[in-house]
Amino acid sequence: MSTDSPRAFLIGSEWIRTSHTEPVCNPYDQHVLAQVCQAGEPEISQVLQSTSAASTHLRSFPAHARAKGLHHIADSLQRRREEFAKTISEEAGKPISDARREVDRAIQTFLIASEETTRIPGEIIPMDRQAGMEHYTGILRRFPIGPVLGITPFNFPLNLVAHKVAPSLAAGNPIVIKPAPQTPLTALLLGEVIVQSDFPAGSINVIPCHNDLAESLVQDDGFQALSFTGSAAVGWMLKVKAGKKRVLLELGGNAGVIIEPDADVDLAVQRCVTGGFSYAGQTCISVQRVYVHESMYDSVVEKFLSRVRDVVVGDPARDETVVGPLIDEPAAQRVESWINEAVTQGATIRSGGTRQGSIVSPTVLTDVESHMTVSCQEVFGPVVTVTPYRQFEDAVQQLNDSSYGLQAGVFTQNIQKIFHAFEQLDVGAVLANEIPTFRADHMPYGGIKDSGLGREGVKYAIQELMEPKLLVLNTPPS
Repeated sequence: MSTDSPRAFLIGSEWIRTSHTEPVCNPYDQHVLAQVCQAGEPEISQVLQSTSAASTHLRSFPAHARAKGLHHIADSLQRRREEFAKTISEEAGKPISDARREVDRAIQTFLIASEETTRIPGEIIPMDRQAGMEHYTGILRRFPIGPVLGITPFNFPLNLVAHKVAPSLAAGNPIVIKPAPQTPLTALLLGEVIVQSDFPAGSINVIPCHNDLAESLVQDDGFQALSFTGSAAVGWMLKVKAGKKRVLLELGGNAGVIIEPDADVDLAVQRCVTGGFSYAGQTCISVQRVYVHESMYDSVVEKFLSRVRDVVVGDPARDETVVGPLIDEPAAQRVESWINEAVTQGATIRSGGTRQGSIVSPTVLTDVESHMTVSCQEVFGPVVTVTPYRQFEDAVQQLNDSSYGLQAGVFTQNIQKIFHAFEQLDVGAVLANEIPTFRADHMPYGGIKDSGLGREGVKYAIQELMEPKLLVLNTPPS
């Protein structure tokens, strides 16, 4: 990717260049991929005007036209699949095989949105539940909420942007995307695709900018909703600043898994290794804590370690790589410091624990206590803790001993225990005989406690971004 010409950003249907640029670097070898122009205060004013104008046009854009536009976006992503995958891999350091899967998921996200656009529900409400209201009828429809601000993270620079853009456009709302500073190139490519569709100009704006300007957008009353994915600390801070607008937060997690004696152990181990180390653990539903029944704890740990030794580490451009770099060296240094802190507090490194530049080796820790940072906080790196338990209820309690509550996995054949976990685990979703890293793009996705507010998943996000309005008809007999 050439760095000769700074990459412009998108306002309305125009590509804007400014004198202030920031480099985007490959996390694996630190070479500069591009210089990206940054929006300043004048451009922020343009964005607000563009979004306001687009809201008027998009509000009257019929459902069939929105569906066709979203399908066109999906088709364009399919045609440019390898270009998007390479961009994701280069700017996010994501292994290329994972990057291709992300593009495929984003295609599905837009296709699902295209379908959901034409089945946004309404309702007829008879009013004759009490005397005197025999001739009244209610008609409930959902209308676009208005301009949406989406702030997105680095780890899924296409599909997590798609999960904000697709539902917003499906609902008839324009959206402004402020991409993560580490990974703006993919979002800008998506903007290019959407500009070439039939959506009105200004339906999407993509503006890399400094955080203080992003905060000014959060506070602006021109936006009716804020959809943020990122860290818990930043998300809850932005909620305070957002005022009266609707706020959707998809935040962090330290996902746990329980493995019972009757589980398919080979499946559980294989899935936990995949969930704990894919993309170097840089997923908010990455497997971080594994609780294993004491009767088989030693054998499960050995199986786990055996599989971890086969995990391929290194260049994300290679198809076989599973663990590539963290997003930058400071992130890797933080993960290394948390591992070392745990060891000083009594934890044992069973595998990994080393760092080379921005790459942290796949690390397995045992003898971990719940108060240790690697357990009670979100590591966001290739680190998994494995802990024994005696009773199933103890494991549920340990898994709940967290300020986060995004998703959890339970491996057992016992249906009573599955439903006990479903009822008692403080999370947004329980996965039975599957890892919490599982996500289908049409399912309701989100958490409780510090993990967030509201739900994504295309249909559910559309509902969050629309306002129900009731018409009451009085039709007395003539």
